[in-house]
Amino acid sequence: MKKDFFKYQAQTSSNPLAIEILKAVGNYVYDINGKKYLDFIAGVSANTLGHNHPAISQAIKDQVDNYTHVMVYGEFIQKPQVELSKLLAQNLPKSLETVYVTNSGTEASEGAIKLAKRYTGRYEIIAAKNGYHGNTQGSMSVCGAEIKNSAFRPLIPGIKFISFNNEVDLAKITTKTAAVILETIQGGAGFIVPENNYLQKVKKQCEKVGALLILDEIQSGVGRTGKVFGFENYNVIPDIIVTGKGLGGGMPIGAFIASYNMMASLRENPKLGHITTFGGHPVITAAAVATLSELLNSNLMELTLKKEQLFRKHLIHPLITEIRGKGLMLAAIVESSEIASKVILRSLEKGLLLFWLLFEGKAIRITPPLTITENEIINGCTIINDCLNEIVTETT
Repeated sequence: MKKDFFKYQAQTSSNPLAIEILKAVGNYVYDINGKKYLDFIAGVSANTLGHNHPAISQAIKDQVDNYTHVMVYGEFIQKPQVELSKLLAQNLPKSLETVYVTNSGTEASEGAIKLAKRYTGRYEIIAAKNGYHGNTQGSMSVCGAEIKNSAFRPLIPGIKFISFNNEVDLAKITTKTAAVILETIQGGAGFIVPENNYLQKVKKQCEKVGALLILDEIQSGVGRTGKVFGFENYNVIPDIIVTGKGLGGGMPIGAFIASYNMMASLRENPKLGHITTFGGHPVITAAAVATLSELLNSNLMELTLKKEQLFRKHLIHPLITEIRGKGLMLAAIVESSEIASKVILRSLEKGLLLFWLLFEGKAIRITPPLTITENEIINGCTIINDCLNEIVTETT
């Protein structure tokens, strides 16, 4: 299998981890040799309730027995799509009432950008340096990391960049701006949280000039920061939100959400302003309904903040310079990218799954399922600290 993996499957990096997976259950992943790995990645923040959660699995099975794909999105009334849209709207501010379900987070970003341009009649989009909103061309265009973008230019025009948490840059948001798109918490840049009411100030400037605020909740949403969506922690209401990853509980999904009047602008001039064949797939949306319902009817979001403090208590080491992020969206920042890579690879050998971040080489990603237990957190932190101690011993 490994030989065929490298021969027939397109590779996204020169050195994939290449664990041959047998199964995944709860907060653990198992390889074909029966080795058990504690999962601190959660499919890159996607497996909100861990692996093979019974409520999600049952929802998928039940929906498959009823029907799978029957029609392009928005034409037939399909119960899982309606239920998910209603459930999301009921747990958002009133102005975020209409949901467009997509296949992925990057398609949701694309849809949100199109919506902002269509609704405002403007074309300029402002985004953050080292932001990340997906990897299709429109989404890449608003990712301010030239190391990623340079090989694929030209991208879409009319994009300007500001520095996250830099209030001076807000003057760049003008009457030419259709929208500002930001991650509520910058992910690839190192899990950087907004400071000094930054998001409120961005929204105020947007309102002043008639621009829209798009907040990307693909990673920070669906309970990961202790709230249904991350922006709820920062006393701001965006005009459009983008979600994905954890919404599907391990199944591929995305959505962009706005007011009814705003979303209606995609219906005419031209008609079918945004269309998708498989977006809102009934099996996927059934899984999302199960995921969100389980989250809302449990204490997992409340416990997320307590679990954050447990990580902060046990991840204390001279080589760790800080712990960034909020809830179970955390990054341990170490002294160098070499140390980060050593910890990630050695933890893998010891049965702990960790991963890198896109733009911050010194970061160790810690985004376990929200179902992670206190004992599992302590065990994982012990492995990380042991790896760091080994590195200290080797360099002294």
